[in-house]
Amino acid sequence: MKQVGIIDYGMGNINSITNALSFLGLKWKVTDNRQKIKDFSHLILPGVGSFKIAMQNLKKLNLVDEIMEVGLVKKRKILGICLGMQLLGSSSTEDGYTEGLKFVKNKVTKFSFKQKDIRIPHVGFNNISRFNKDFNLLKDINLKDNFYFVHSYKMNFEKNSNYAICNYGAEFLAAFQNENIFGVQFHPEKSQSSGLKLLRNFFQDQ
Repeated sequence: MKQVGIIDYGMGNINSITNALSFLGLKWKVTDNRQKIKDFSHLILPGVGSFKIAMQNLKKLNLVDEIMEVGLVKKRKILGICLGMQLLGSSSTEDGYTEGLKFVKNKVTKFSFKQKDIRIPHVGFNNISRFNKDFNLLKDINLKDNFYFVHSYKMNFEKNSNYAICNYGAEFLAAFQNENIFGVQFHPEKSQSSGLKLLRNFFQDQ
C-alpha cells in the first residue's frame, strides 16, 4: 500500500494537497519529523514563499540530510510542488543567492521581461507548450490541459531526463523528472481534472 508523506516545514499549501490525495483515495500523513519521512513510499515537498526562508526552515528541522537519503539512497519517489520544485534545484537568486537541495542542476531565477504588459508574478491557468513523449508523469495529458501557476521565480531548463515547458513571455521549466525525483512548478492540487490526472500518474508504479 502506498504511504504518502507530506513534508511540513512551515511554508506549504498543505490543505489543498491533502484534499486532493483524499479524493484519490490515498493514505497520507503530514510530518516535520526527520525520522518518520523515511517510512513513506512517496514524499511530497510543497511550498509557497521565499526560497531562502524555505531552506532555512528545512535546515532548522534537520530535514535536509533525511530528504537526500530518501531520494538518493532509498530511491523513494519525491514530488516537489511550486517552491518545492525549485528547492530540488541547485540554487536560487531569491532574496540573495541560496543553495538548494541539488537533486538536479537547474538554477532558479526571477522572471525578467522587456515587455511592460507582462505582469510578475505569473498567476493563473496556463498550458504546457511542449514536453517529451516518454514523460510518464504527463500520461494522458495533452497541450490543451491547463494548470494553475503562482510564481515570480522560474526554474531554468537543463538536460533533465524528462521535462515539460511552459511559455509565459519566455519559456521556463514547468515540470521535470530525473529518475525518482519529480518537480512541477504549477499546483496540481488546484488544477482540477488536469492536476488530478498528473497526481494519479505520480502514484502509479512505473
